[in-house]
Formats: sequence, C-alpha cells, structure tokens
Amino acid sequence: MGLACGPAHADRRVALVIGNSAYKSAPKLGNPVNDATLVGGMFKKAGFDSVDVRLDLSASEMRRMLREFAGRTRDADMAVIYYAGHGIELEGTNYLIPIDATLETDGDVLDETIPVERALFAVEPAKQLRLIILDACRDNPFSKTMKRTLASRAIGRGLAKVEPTSPNTMIAFAAKAGSTASDGDSRNSPFAVALVEHLPKPGLDLRKAFGFVRDDVLKSTGYKQEPYVYGSLGGDDVPLVATKPAATGPQANPQDSIRRDYELALQLATRDGWEAFLAQYPEGFYANLAKGQLNKIGAEETRVSAEQKANAAEQQKARLIAERAQKAEQDKAVAAAKAAEEARVAAEKQKQIEQARTEAAEQQRKLAEAAAAKAQAEKQATEKAKAELVARQAAEKAEQAAKPVADRQMPEAEQKVAALSPAPASTLSAADLTKSVQSELRRVGCLSATADGDWSAASQRSLTLFNKYAGTQFDAKLASVDALDALKAKPGRVCPLICNFGSKADGDQCVKIACRAGYRVGDDNECEKIQEKKPVATREDSKRRDQDRKASESAPSKPEASGQIFCSSSGCRPVQKGCRLVAGATPGRYNASVGSGNYEVCN
Repeated sequence: MGLACGPAHADRRVALVIGNSAYKSAPKLGNPVNDATLVGGMFKKAGFDSVDVRLDLSASEMRRMLREFAGRTRDADMAVIYYAGHGIELEGTNYLIPIDATLETDGDVLDETIPVERALFAVEPAKQLRLIILDACRDNPFSKTMKRTLASRAIGRGLAKVEPTSPNTMIAFAAKAGSTASDGDSRNSPFAVALVEHLPKPGLDLRKAFGFVRDDVLKSTGYKQEPYVYGSLGGDDVPLVATKPAATGPQANPQDSIRRDYELALQLATRDGWEAFLAQYPEGFYANLAKGQLNKIGAEETRVSAEQKANAAEQQKARLIAERAQKAEQDKAVAAAKAAEEARVAAEKQKQIEQARTEAAEQQRKLAEAAAAKAQAEKQATEKAKAELVARQAAEKAEQAAKPVADRQMPEAEQKVAALSPAPASTLSAADLTKSVQSELRRVGCLSATADGDWSAASQRSLTLFNKYAGTQFDAKLASVDALDALKAKPGRVCPLICNFGSKADGDQCVKIACRAGYRVGDDNECEKIQEKKPVATREDSKRRDQDRKASESAPSKPEASGQIFCSSSGCRPVQKGCRLVAGATPGRYNASVGSGNYEVCN
C-alpha cells in the first residue's frame, strides 16, 4: 500500500552531446554541429535532468567535458553520450577526433584523439542504462596525408566493432563496423533525423527504436548505409522516455522548457540563436532577457564598426600629412578622425552599458529561478509528506486489522522467526554493496587499497577513520547501505592526507619539504635552524687524563729540604727549608765567637 499510494520515483537521466565541424587540419564538416543541436534539443524535450551541448571542442576540452560528465553520472540512472564528427580506427581501437588534431603520423592518434573507451568510462557509474551514440563513421580525412611509422599497423575504414563488457550498455554506430556513413544533402544527417524521430517515443524499447532508425536510414540512403547497435540489455523494456503516468502529483513547470531553450541560446551567444529564440517565444520574462542579449550583441557590433572607422580615419590623416597635402584636406581628415574617435568612445561606453544591463538581468534571472525552484521544491515536499502520511496511516490501520488473525494462524515458532528476520535493506548484493562502500571510502580519502569487494581489516579501519572525521557511528565490522548513503553525501575528501616524515600535504598529494640553506627538517616535521656543535671530550681524552693522574700519584714526592745535614750536640737533622750551612765559628752575642764549625743561616 505504501508503494501504491506514495509518489512515483522519477529516474534521473543525463546526456552529453558533442558536435565537431570546424576542423583546423581537415575539411570542415557541415552537419555535426547541426546534428548535435538537433539531438540536444530532443533530449531536452524528452525531459532529461541534465543536457550539455558542446560544439567544436579541442582535445583538452573534450577530456574535460568527459571528466565533468562522469561526475554527473554517479547519481544517474540513465547516461547518454552523443558524438557527431570525425572518428578513426587504429589497430582495432576506435578514437574520436577533436578539431585541433593534425595527425601527421599514425602515432599521433594516441596523443591527439580521444579513445571511445574514455566515453564508456564516463557513463559507467549509471545504474540502469549506459548508451553511446556515434555518428562518426565518416571517411578518414587524414588517411592520405598520414605517415605510417610501422608498415604493418592497420588503419581501418569506418569504425571497428565494439563489444561492451559492462551490463546494460549499448553502443550505436551510424554505420556498421567497417563501413562509412553519409552526411546527406540536407541540414542534418539521415542518422540524426531518424534518432530524433524514434528515440523519444514514450514507452518504446530502445532495441525497437534503433530498429526503426535502421529501417529509416536504409531507405533514405538507398540501402547504402546500415546503422548497427552493439551490446545487450535485459529482458525488460528499456525506453529512453517512459510512458507518462496519469497526472496525480504536482505538474511540471511550463517555464522549464523555455528556460532550457534560453540557456541553450545563451551557450551559443550568437545573433541567429537569439533571433530564433525570440521567434519561438516572442513575449514573456525570457523574451525580455533575450532582447537584452541582442542589444548587447548589437552594441558590440557597433563598437567594432566604430573602431574600424576610427582606424581608417587615423590612417587617412597620417597619409595626407605624409604626402604633404593641402591644409584644407589635412584639416578635413583631422576632423574626420576626431569624429570617428568620438564615435568609437561612445560605442565603447554603450557596449559597457549594455553589458552591465545584461549582467544585472542575468543575476535577476538566476535569483528568480532559484526562488521559483525553492517554492516548487517546498510545494512538492509538502505534497509528498502528506501522501506519505496518508499511506503510513492506511498501512498501520491495515496492519492492526490483520495482526490478530495472522497471529492466530501462524504457529508460535514461526512468529518468533518472523519477528527476528529483518527486512531486506537493499537490492544490492553483499559483494556489490561492499565494493561500492570501498569505492566511496577511496574517493573521500579514507581507504588506499583497491575496491575488491572483500571487507578486510583495512576496510574496517578506513570506515573507523570516516566515523572519526565525519562524526558518524557506523559499525565498522560490515558494509551497510546507511554508510554508503552517508559516503555519497560527502562531496570531497573527509579523511586528512597523512604524509611520511620529511613530506607535507599539498592538496591531494604529499610533497617533500624543502628547507633553505642552514636549515633542516626537525622532529616536528618543520624547518629549523642547524645549531653549531660544541667540542665534546672523547673517551680517549678522559682515559689519557686518568693515566696522567695515576702516574703523578704513584711518583715519590720531592724533598722540600736543601739536602744538607746540620749536626750539633743535641743530634743531627736536615737543614730547614730556606736555610743553608755556613762554615766557620758560630757568632755569639756582641759579635763574639762562641764555637767553631758550621752554623745554619736562614733567610
């Protein structure tokens, strides 16, 4: 009952449309830009959530657009890429040719073109359908001038057969592998006309739609060109546009189609584009914005014309002065140059005014669209909440009414099993769920290992890290749908980048720390000044000092006396320090001699 009463779930569909016509090193193609515009309009009218139409792209621009589109397909159910332009097949691999490719040698194909596998990689995240449409099977314009670096290297005619490895993937060629497609004699190629005729039919399975496209192209080309589809889908019908259900919920805003056409004209930014928009929508809010854009273009054209006239008048004045013409002619030329310069300045000011007006109008448009979108979202949220409340109340009432009867009929053991059995949480298998969680953990910077579907200890640690830095509390022992939803909600890195000692984080990479002269990386992983080392005594110096001390202690002490012996009637003794023996009688008082012999004299 909840499924029946709740609002229908709308699949998200995204498309990227590329048309290359203005080749710099090959003849210009007439139809790809027109075909891309036509097919892009078809996707917009079919109600796709995102349609990006890009014309005449270089190699770097094509790579950037495919990279950005891959980000949009992550939450999409259906992803479609349409390419019109030149393509080439080399050694069984197909390549799309940007407008700036020169392809002087066969080796340049690898550097200057975009492999079809890159487009397959961009649509890979889509959940239900991955579709590549290639209107690129034309004759190779570089085949006559391209030099072969290896004689055995084969360059085929048209494109090579492709067998997608991912499920629910289809690749549609404008012509069968090995053959070429026709641009036709009209504004659009037969293949593009047939696509727009059959693909957007509501409820028509894609396989039948491409079958009708094949029939129409065969008839219009006299059975010379046969479109072909590679890949396979499941047993259920897969329409590009679902059958419109009965209008029970909120209706789409009729202004959305006008807004999409306005944004397409804004991307083209040409007088023809705005005049075509005004022819389709002559009145209203977007018509006034388009008129402002036309005024801006007209001001720019006036400015360019005035600048050219000013330059011509300046050259005329200089020529007359150089030729020494009559003063009247010179004065006339000076006046004309002055008038032309004044006109140029006025045109420049008018251009700036118109540009400011259009920028202000664009700002007001964005604010108005944001307010309208917010009001529409609030209205839809209110209606959805009401529908869910009614469905929940009806389900609870039905459950209460059926519970007594069911309890009586179900044995006690079965009741316990039913109470313990959880409801299925997701349609994903356990391996797919684990792999998806691991992929998201790698994207937010919490897991460095590959997503192999094995919930190992490394995966558990990475989810623990995510819990720490994201403020969540998921059970790290298993991969859950709730954890997957929380990971998908994070737009960028969550876990910080951890670098080894001597390196620091720079964006999503670790770079080596470079210190200036006289500095080195310290213990805190920052540059610090190198300190001068003081001389430290070695073990040999200490050992030598100990030996000298022991030698001095073991040596006999030196006598402090002079070595002389003084003898008297009381005995003999060494002469005292600072004294000496003198021969002769010992002097007594009053200079009288007391005795004879030696006597001691001190300082």
